[in-house]
Amino acid sequence: MSCHFTEEIHLNEDGSGSIALSFDGSQLLSLSDSAAVAEQPTRMDSVVWFADVLDEKRDSIRKLSAEEQKRLEKLRPYQMRMITDHDAGEMKFILSREFSDIAEVGDAFNAFQDAGTLDPVKGENAPMDPESEIYQSTEVVYSFQGNTFSRRGIIVDSALHQQRIDSLKGGESFLEESTYKLQIHFPRKVRSANFEGATLSLDGKTLFYEVGFLEYLKNPEALNLEVVLEE
Repeated sequence: MSCHFTEEIHLNEDGSGSIALSFDGSQLLSLSDSAAVAEQPTRMDSVVWFADVLDEKRDSIRKLSAEEQKRLEKLRPYQMRMITDHDAGEMKFILSREFSDIAEVGDAFNAFQDAGTLDPVKGENAPMDPESEIYQSTEVVYSFQGNTFSRRGIIVDSALHQQRIDSLKGGESFLEESTYKLQIHFPRKVRSANFEGATLSLDGKTLFYEVGFLEYLKNPEALNLEVVLEE
């Protein structure tokens, strides 16, 4: 039993592009309560725009701290596509956004967790519970300057990060089978990358790299990446 994350980035020559974090939890469907599943549609495919969710839940959001309000506001450019098909055994969530400069994009995995805090599926009548706030111990910084792209994971609160690692111990057997994959599409061919195990597409413009999800949770630097493109 496992789940899989894929962080996919499309970069244009001018530095603009898009990012999407896909969560494939199809194997988790087997754990669903059969009675509850019977009451749900066989297939669901919907899209939520977080700009709308933030506006709908503005009264609940005002009750949070200024810091939490600012953090949730970072979700405004994102949309979430939710796909569930019980007959096909498919469950996927895709959080995505466009950007004019990848440096303005924060940690996609943190954004995915924040999206859950807002509970977009429950609609505007569901109040936000301040107790559901997620405190983040890591962040990711992206850069694309000239011929060089970089992705750096940083631990911003070491004490909190250790607490989060300790909280994973009960689910390590599940997480050990899960994966986190990078898939980055560049505007030019890749000349070099600091990952020995990375692979490239046939045209040399797309890089693929994968680590264990548990490894990534414990050490965000596991996906630190520097790629140099051809002139």
